[in-house]
Amino acid sequence: MGEVKLSVEDLHKSFRTDAGVLPVLDGVRFDIAPGEFVSVIGPSGCGKSTLFNVIAGLERPDAGRVVVDGRDTTGRSDPFAYMPQQDLLFPWRTVLDNTTLGLEVAGVPRRVARERARALFGPFGLAGFESAHPQELSGGMRQRAALLRTVVQDRAVLLLDEPFGALDSLTRADMQEWLEGVRTGFEWTVLLITHDIREAVLLSDRVLVLAPRPTRVHLEVEVDLPHPRRLDVITEPRFAQLEDVLLNALRGRHPEV
Repeated sequence: MGEVKLSVEDLHKSFRTDAGVLPVLDGVRFDIAPGEFVSVIGPSGCGKSTLFNVIAGLERPDAGRVVVDGRDTTGRSDPFAYMPQQDLLFPWRTVLDNTTLGLEVAGVPRRVARERARALFGPFGLAGFESAHPQELSGGMRQRAALLRTVVQDRAVLLLDEPFGALDSLTRADMQEWLEGVRTGFEWTVLLITHDIREAVLLSDRVLVLAPRPTRVHLEVEVDLPHPRRLDVITEPRFAQLEDVLLNALRGRHPEV
C-alpha cells in the first residue's frame, strides 16, 4: 500500500458475561493510507462497534495495537475525531457554537475556534446559518453541522459511525452525494461503519467485510470507480458487480472481484 496513516494490528477483545467469556474481536488487522476512505460492513452483532471503540481508545484490546502515523496510540482518543449516528447538537447553542464545541473542549480559545469553524461553513453548505439554532435546520443540514464539528478538530483520522443512518432515504442519498463531492477538496482519512452496501460502494476507496463474531476481516474489496461519483453511478454494471461481491461476502462466500 505504501505510506500508512492508520494501522490496526491483530486486535483481540473479549468480554466477561454471566454465561462466560464472549470473544468479539479475533485478530482484526488492516491498514489505511493517508487520504483513503475505507468502509467497514459486517453482519449485525459481529463486533463493528467494539472495533470502533477499541480504535478510538474507548476500550482497551486484550491484545494487538492501534498505530497512527507510526506511533502506538492504543487506548488513546486524541488522534481521532468521532461522529456518531445522532448529530448530538445542543439546542441552546447556535450552529456556530455547536461546531466549535470539540475545539473548545480541547482548550482552543473560543475566538480561534470560531474562526476555524466559520471558514468551513461555505464548503459545508451552512453559510448564513451561523447564528441559527439546530431546531431551525433540516436533518441533512444538522448532519453537515455535526460533520463540520468533527473535521474542524483536525485530527489524524475521522471515525464515522453510521452518520446518515437516522435520515430518511432521500436526505440520506443527498448527504451521500454531498459527502462524496466535498471530500475531494479535503485530505481526510476516513473509517466509516455502515450497514448500507450501496453507501459503502458509493463513498469508499476500499470496503472491509467483517466475519460473524468473533470477527476478523473476511474480505477486502477495492472500489475501482473514479472519483468524484454521482448517484447515477449506481446504474453502472461495475457498481452492481461490487454490490454483489459485498453481499455475497456478507453471506460468507468469496465471489470474484
